[in-house]
Amino acid sequence: MVVKKPRVVIIGAGMAGLTAANKLYSSAGSRDSFELCVVEGGKRIGGRINTSEFGGDRIELGATWIHGIGGSPIHKIAQEINSLQSDQPWECMDGFLDDPLTIAENGYELNPSLVDSISALFKKLMDFAQGKVKLECLSNQEIEYFQHCTSTGGLEGLSLGSFLREGLDAYWESMKEKEEEKWGGKGKSWSRKLLEEAIFAMHENTQRTYTSAGDLLSLDYNAESEYVMFPGEEITIAKGYLSIIESLASVLPAGSIQLGRKVSTIEWQPEMENGHAHGHGTARPVKLSFCDGSTMFADHVIVTVSLGVLKAGIREDSSMLFNPPLPSCKNEAISRLGFGVVNKLFMQLSPSATHDQAMENVKKLPFLQMVFHQKDSKFKHPEIPWWMRRTASLCPIYGKSSVLLSWFAGEEALELESLEDEEILDGVSKTISSFVSNPRWQLETSDSHGLCNGNGNGDAVAACSYERELKFSKILKSQWGNDPLFLGSYSYVAVGSSGKDIDTLAEPLPKNSSSLQILFAGEATHRTHYSTTHGAYFSGLREANRLLQHYECTGV
Repeated sequence: MVVKKPRVVIIGAGMAGLTAANKLYSSAGSRDSFELCVVEGGKRIGGRINTSEFGGDRIELGATWIHGIGGSPIHKIAQEINSLQSDQPWECMDGFLDDPLTIAENGYELNPSLVDSISALFKKLMDFAQGKVKLECLSNQEIEYFQHCTSTGGLEGLSLGSFLREGLDAYWESMKEKEEEKWGGKGKSWSRKLLEEAIFAMHENTQRTYTSAGDLLSLDYNAESEYVMFPGEEITIAKGYLSIIESLASVLPAGSIQLGRKVSTIEWQPEMENGHAHGHGTARPVKLSFCDGSTMFADHVIVTVSLGVLKAGIREDSSMLFNPPLPSCKNEAISRLGFGVVNKLFMQLSPSATHDQAMENVKKLPFLQMVFHQKDSKFKHPEIPWWMRRTASLCPIYGKSSVLLSWFAGEEALELESLEDEEILDGVSKTISSFVSNPRWQLETSDSHGLCNGNGNGDAVAACSYERELKFSKILKSQWGNDPLFLGSYSYVAVGSSGKDIDTLAEPLPKNSSSLQILFAGEATHRTHYSTTHGAYFSGLREANRLLQHYECTGV
């Protein structure tokens, strides 16, 4: 009698899925222990990693950063395969991010001292929320800030957004004796307080792209201190993030990754007797049905689909992904956890009349931080579209690149997906023009209170006059929100959820059973590294090791 090898099917050929497959296949003594298959619903491997090219440069439409090189397995792989150097220009964001130019709506360059003071406040609030700052390192005034921020209503159910705003209010309370300054010419469109709030909002909008939370009021405060960052600098991968994926996949036998195989239903057996499944006519307990009508049976299935797909798969108004449905505790964890949308917009600068002028313009392009009027302000520029108003920055993807990048989150990111390229080009051009080529800049740069730079003689305009001719020829945008294979970008711990929900999501099924029919991996299943590629990597290792340990114990 021929003993069948356990069949392991991994759903998803992204970081988590391919890490699990790599581990199961390459571990000592396990190569011939499993019948291994990776099924991927799309036409490519990589999942939310998608390296591409635009304007002659290598770019990332998905995962972009190695978040800390100290201890990162992604950084280690990138070093081993020599992916940190490239002859082709890439999205390296090389250093100039530390020297931004901050301009307020209607074209006023802000004094760095004003920007720096609010930026420092925001950073200290975030450091405190993330547990990076200890009370003994704070001044008495700062201790009062943070105690005030966390005392209103207690920590239970506190959002990061409300904590940050409490911190800003406490800052203003401490500064209430300071004279309220007005700036902006006729109508005085800006005051110091309005500028400070707008700068603070700019940092909040950057934080939205970091976390994928469309609104920081939905982001749980307590989870911030549980999230773990690797030490060291954050870098991008010269040869592209896809090189990491291709390295993981390269050890697998030909044919073990099947593309275009979208799973429609996962049928599993909550109760098994003597290791035998019922209802399938086969000893393998899990049945996968695919959108093309085909089926496959497996002993173990590692599900690595996004939290967005899991959320859609448990909704009663849609086709249920699991049959029978998942246990209520797992469904509730999936429902409570947050999953948001972040998109990137790449813009190619139009060539100028002469190549020399084009290169000169590229050399002068700054890392531009944009400070917008709040949505209820009567001073808003009427031609700036609403979906641009929470975009914090615009910058070249490296020092001399003609490709510019902006990030979008939440409803603005979804709106970006629905717009035609011409609408986006028009909206971006009008926004940038209102910031860096407004003639009022020349008229209104004299400022006795030091809120803006310039001396009223036109020097400020001259410094950025090239921007008046800034035009874009084409764009490329990511579209993670409406892609049915992802339905979003990455996870976060929402108010009302906790790290316990992440642990619940990661538990295999059936619960308290040795059969390990369905296992779960992916960034949303890692309690301290969710939302990252290394979190996905660790989760793939975790589930592969779970199976390896299982069969080591059972002697298979």
